[in-house]
Amino acid sequence: MARQSILLTRRLPPQVEARARASYDVIDNPDDRILTPQELRERAHNGKVAALLVCTSEKVDEALLAQLPDSLKAVATFSVGYDHIDVAACKARGIMATNTPDVLTDSTADIAMLLLLGAARRAYEGDRLVRAGEWKGWHTMMLLGVQPGGKRLGIFGMGRIGQAVAQRARAFGMRIHYHNRSRLAPELEAGAEYHASPESLLRVSDFLCLNAPSSPATRGFLNSERIALLPEGAIVVNTARGDLVVDDDLIAALQSGRVRAAGLDVFANEPALHPGYAGLPNTLLLPHLGSATIETRDAMGFTALDNIDAVLAGRAAPNPLW
Repeated sequence: MARQSILLTRRLPPQVEARARASYDVIDNPDDRILTPQELRERAHNGKVAALLVCTSEKVDEALLAQLPDSLKAVATFSVGYDHIDVAACKARGIMATNTPDVLTDSTADIAMLLLLGAARRAYEGDRLVRAGEWKGWHTMMLLGVQPGGKRLGIFGMGRIGQAVAQRARAFGMRIHYHNRSRLAPELEAGAEYHASPESLLRVSDFLCLNAPSSPATRGFLNSERIALLPEGAIVVNTARGDLVVDDDLIAALQSGRVRAAGLDVFANEPALHPGYAGLPNTLLLPHLGSATIETRDAMGFTALDNIDAVLAGRAAPNPLW
C-alpha cells in the first residue's frame, strides 16, 4: 500500500521531522520561508497530500481550502492558537482541523513570569546600561523597580496557561485576581478572586497578564479606555496574542508613565511590530519565545503528528477543533 503524503509548511525540530518521514512521504520546506498561498496549493496538489502540518505563519482560509486537493483530510497546526485557520471552512469540506493544547502551558507561563519580573525590575534597561559601558557604579537610586510580592496580579483569561502563571506568581507572594468567560471550580481557583467583568479586574490589577485567545470579543481589548481603569503605574504582560492590545494606546500610556512598564512576547503583525515600541526603555520585548524550549517544540510536533496519524487512520483526532 502506497504511503500517504503530508506537507510540512515550515522546518520542524529534527526529531519531529524524523518521525514524520518514518510514517509518510514528506513534502518539506528546507528554506523555512513563508510559502505563498500559490506555493502551498502547488505543493499540496503535486504531492496529493492527505494532511497539512502548518504553523501560525500560514493562513488557512476558505479561499486556500477551495484550491487544495480532494485528498486532503487534515490540517494540523503546530500551535495552541488557531485564529489563522478557518475552522468552519474546514468543517464544511470535511477536513479535520487540530491544534496542540497542554504541551506549551509550562513554557509559556515561564516566559510570562520572565516578562513580569523583567519589566518590574527594569532588566532591559540594566542590561543595556552594562553592555554600553555606561554603568558607573552602584548608587541608591539606580534603576529602582517594584517588587511583585504583595501586589495584585490580574489574569485576563484563566485557562491552562493563566492557571500556570497564577501558580508561579503565588511563589512570589502575589495576590491573584482573574476574569474568565466562566468562573473556575474552587479547586482550580486555589484562592484567586474572580471578577465577573474585565473592567472590575482591571481596577485591581497592579500587574495585568493577558492570557486570553484572540477572538472577535478580545481583539483590541486593551485600549485607552481600559488602560485608564488600571491602577497608576501598572505593569502589562502579554504572552497571548498581539492583537489583544491597541498598540498606539499602550505606547502612549508607556510614554506618559500611566503604565510603568510592559513585557511583551507577542505583537500584532509580527514580526513587523509597531515601531513605537523599539524606542521605549520601559519595555521588555521578546520575539515570540513562549513555546521556545526543545522539550516543548518536540512535544508540539509530536502532538500535531498524533492528530494526523489518527485522522488518516480513520480514528478520532485527540485534539479536534470541530
